[in-house]
Amino acid sequence: MEAIWILLLLFVLIMLLGVYAAVRTVRAAKRGIDRTVHQARRTVEETRLRARQLAQPGAAGDLAQLRLSLRGSMRATEQALQAAAPQDRSLSESLGLFQRLSAHGQDLDADLKRLEQEPDKARIAALLPELRQRTQRITHSADSLRWAVQERTQRLAHDDLDSLGREIELETGALRHWTAAEPEAPRTEAPGPGAPGPAGAGARPAPEAEARLTPEPGPRTGSEAGRGPESPPSPPALGATPTEPPTWQNSWQKPWQEPTRPENPA
Repeated sequence: MEAIWILLLLFVLIMLLGVYAAVRTVRAAKRGIDRTVHQARRTVEETRLRARQLAQPGAAGDLAQLRLSLRGSMRATEQALQAAAPQDRSLSESLGLFQRLSAHGQDLDADLKRLEQEPDKARIAALLPELRQRTQRITHSADSLRWAVQERTQRLAHDDLDSLGREIELETGALRHWTAAEPEAPRTEAPGPGAPGPAGAGARPAPEAEARLTPEPGPRTGSEAGRGPESPPSPPALGATPTEPPTWQNSWQKPWQEPTRPENPA
């Protein structure tokens, strides 16, 4: 039973996802169609105005010229703002101002379009100076906003390029910063005890050979402490006990000296 409920829930979720995707697809297609239709209508309208400007001189041609200049200036400013707004968030206030200016432009375009159906040419001629002034004010504001946005975009691009150039110069300098290894001068060490001396001097024996040639000094008595190195004592006489040290007649005599015998009186 639980498996059936799980399958039913999965089916419902899949259906909901399918409906949501279908609605999104339809809305995107509708927006694309509306945009295409709007562009086609605008192209047709501007083509008609250009033809009227050239074919009907006078008041009708002036109205067509005013509408063309108004529509061209507003469209160019809108495109510039929409292109620069994603990269520069400080243009949010500029977008708000343009929305307000667009409302005035749409009102003026509607007034000009109504006057195209006016049969009285004298009334059109009387209203043209005021309509031309309104058109110039709106187009001047739109052009000023568009030029400011373009100059800001170019300035930001130049600043970013300058900063990038400085960073690249620093990086290239760091990559080229190397120093050649200088050759080390040969070190002169003092010759050791067993090392041969300079030319002409007598060679000294090595430390091992010198240690073999030089006997180790034995224990000294108090009277012999201030004397230099002596030869090792001679072995004890035959018959003496190895554990007992040899005895001498006089403590000042050295081990290798024979004891002096007293002379017999004559």
